[in-house]
Amino acid sequence: MDVARKIKSKVSAGFKMRGFMLRPEASRFLVEMLESVNPSELDDVIERVLDAVEKQPLSSSMIELLVVEMAVQDCTQSCDETIDNVFNIIGAFDVPRYIYSLERKKFVPISMTSHPAPSLCGLARDKAELFRERYTMLQQRTHRHELFTPPAIGSAVEEGRNKFQLKTVEALLGSTAKLGEVIVLGMVTQLKEGKFYLEDPTGTFHNGLYIESCFVLAEGWYEDSVFHVNGFGFPPTEPSSATRAYYGNVNFFGGPSTTSVKTSAKLKQLEEENEDAMFVIVSDVWLDSVEVMEKLHVMFSGYAAMPPTCFVFCGNFSSAPYGKTQNKSLKESLKLLADAICTYPSIHSSSRFVFVPGPEDPGPGTILPRPPLADHIIEEFRQRVPSSVFTTNPCRIQYCSQEIVIIREDLVNKMCRNCVRLPNNNLDIPNHFVKTILSQGHLTPLPVYVSPVFWAYDYTLRVYPVPDVIIFADKYDPFNITNTDCLCLNPGSFPRSGFTFKVYYPSNKSVEDSKLQGL
Repeated sequence: MDVARKIKSKVSAGFKMRGFMLRPEASRFLVEMLESVNPSELDDVIERVLDAVEKQPLSSSMIELLVVEMAVQDCTQSCDETIDNVFNIIGAFDVPRYIYSLERKKFVPISMTSHPAPSLCGLARDKAELFRERYTMLQQRTHRHELFTPPAIGSAVEEGRNKFQLKTVEALLGSTAKLGEVIVLGMVTQLKEGKFYLEDPTGTFHNGLYIESCFVLAEGWYEDSVFHVNGFGFPPTEPSSATRAYYGNVNFFGGPSTTSVKTSAKLKQLEEENEDAMFVIVSDVWLDSVEVMEKLHVMFSGYAAMPPTCFVFCGNFSSAPYGKTQNKSLKESLKLLADAICTYPSIHSSSRFVFVPGPEDPGPGTILPRPPLADHIIEEFRQRVPSSVFTTNPCRIQYCSQEIVIIREDLVNKMCRNCVRLPNNNLDIPNHFVKTILSQGHLTPLPVYVSPVFWAYDYTLRVYPVPDVIIFADKYDPFNITNTDCLCLNPGSFPRSGFTFKVYYPSNKSVEDSKLQGL
């Protein structure tokens, strides 16, 4: 009896700390369920139940029995599903959508908001929301950075001098006095040809630098309705660990797990123990090229003794991407690839094959996110190679506790061409490129007329929280760069770069540069 009373008081205290009240029948049910729990694990289990309760659409702070039953069911499922969550491929249209709530200061699922379900044929509102959501995501991240958090009460005066305060455009336009040391977070836009403006949800004004449509921190002074900019910088990046410490175990990434796989000790252990796991990443797999098919045979024969966990093949899958026979020739080329895979039974039975379409593959133009290749093209291949998955561009792979994002798009050239001002050090373009992507929290921070997106599905291109790995399958020279605890790599174009590709080892997060030239 004493045990039940102790559990009841802990449960009641836990719910009160989060602003909830339990109905008597809900409290009785929860106490009965928790009596079988090991006392040393009781606090953790109550926290998990509370997290599960908070994820549900609640109409009031009074928690009913049904809500608690669903929360307990979620927690028991998350314990049972660990093994099922080792490897999952998440298409862009399956990514969960979370919207930042300014009132609650947290991300909430779209089901808890008044937003309609996303549609490919977006409304004007969707285009406005696209930029508003990018802005609020970066704004809340910037406010949390140590340079922008207000000093603690009673701290040293010197500490306060090193802090900055973000201003809105509206606040500047409403000011008649001269303001010095002003910092504004806004988006660079070209409202008139050759004239660049800085824009946030409250207003616009003149300016001049960086890629159009990217968000920047502009530092300068304001006088007579003109903002004189001394320097531009990107919003500070934030490691995934810092984001998750603030927002808990919410599964932003997608997949079957109800909570973030980062919190699973079992998956982390499986990942570290499986040292043989590897991902082979190849871009521009021209299946109609005799030379490319020969090199793939060489690759398969080399890996037959120790098959990789997964082959990631990115488009374009044809060297001549246009013409009325494109679909037919791609279907024939996939037959040849299936023949090659079936020649090596160990690879056929042990490895997975992920196909990410390229910008010139058959499909609905160049708008992102791009759906998989059509069923009539891939149906026969899938029957012969059941472990193959034809997914969207971009797509996500969750392997154990790691989150991997893949996009096939020639982004480096597009971003360099649309730079308002190229960086002084042009030799270090990959580093500039990676920094831009991570600080913007988006895979294509370009104007929508340069890189079109389905307005209502723009959230699928976010990289926030920062994943473990981003694979940019780009025709630019191969690179691998680590920034903000995120490994960013480009395998390069397989036929154009002398048959180079990358091999990723998840157990130690390392990358191996590989090449088939001369073999």
